[in-house]
Amino acid sequence: MTHDNINKPLLMRLATFAAVGIAIVLVIVKLIGYILTNSLALMSSLIDSVLDLITSIVNLWAVNQALVPADYDHRFGHGKAEPLAGLFQSILLLISAFYLIYEAIIRLGDPVEIISGNLGIMIIVLSIVFTLLLVSFQNYVVKRTESVAIKADSLHYSGDLILNIGVIATLILATYFELSFVDSFFALGVSLYLILNAFRIVKQSFYFLMDQELSDKDRDLIKYTTLKHPKVLDLHELRTRSSGHQTFIQMHIVLNPKLSLEEAHQIADEVEISLIKIYPNADIIIHQDPAGIDENHRPVGSYSV
Repeated sequence: MTHDNINKPLLMRLATFAAVGIAIVLVIVKLIGYILTNSLALMSSLIDSVLDLITSIVNLWAVNQALVPADYDHRFGHGKAEPLAGLFQSILLLISAFYLIYEAIIRLGDPVEIISGNLGIMIIVLSIVFTLLLVSFQNYVVKRTESVAIKADSLHYSGDLILNIGVIATLILATYFELSFVDSFFALGVSLYLILNAFRIVKQSFYFLMDQELSDKDRDLIKYTTLKHPKVLDLHELRTRSSGHQTFIQMHIVLNPKLSLEEAHQIADEVEISLIKIYPNADIIIHQDPAGIDENHRPVGSYSV
């Protein structure tokens, strides 16, 4: 979790606008390159950039939606818009991957000559420069906001870097060594990469949609911070989850039964303040239990620490 006092919503919005802008430039440049070279490798990169543009537009919506404060109909906020966008991205990745596999198999049987290979190489080098700038900014934003949608988008563009280097190698082999079949094999490799990325995004999206607990490291930190308060005797019923950029923490703390209600409330507030310093975007609910009370009356399905 981040400790930085920064404007996370602003950073997230800037990252989404930057991604859309760069994606538009890359699509135009690669489309020109594909028309001039007739390279399947460049077509692979073009398809990937078209997907990136679509997903970046979806992310623009998802991030802005996720940042909308909780309202009457959405008491826990709109954070799940991000993982929903991630699922949409994974579907697009799979569709493009299978299309590339189809094209690659056809061209293996009927190889197509690559033309203007040098121009294609120059276009891809330019694409790499733009992509490097965007990925660097996205990684900066992800480290400080932990945005799922921006992280998924960054994975796409990071993959572009590897993909574009492969496109250059393929164009060199096809142009100078007349190994046109390499073009199709490269497309197959890109297809597998897209499929793996799709499943990775699906896994991460389900993590948030299914309200999975925070990591053991985070849970241990929450326990340590809570029990560090000298008047907190124990804690139980710790429940955590994430939704977009917001974290939810619920727990019962055990206190001396002789404390007044006002004192117990003050202790809970102090624990909450300590946790907020570590998890600035957390929504924290703390229930105070007097020591010695039998907790066997918990509802069926409740989970204890």
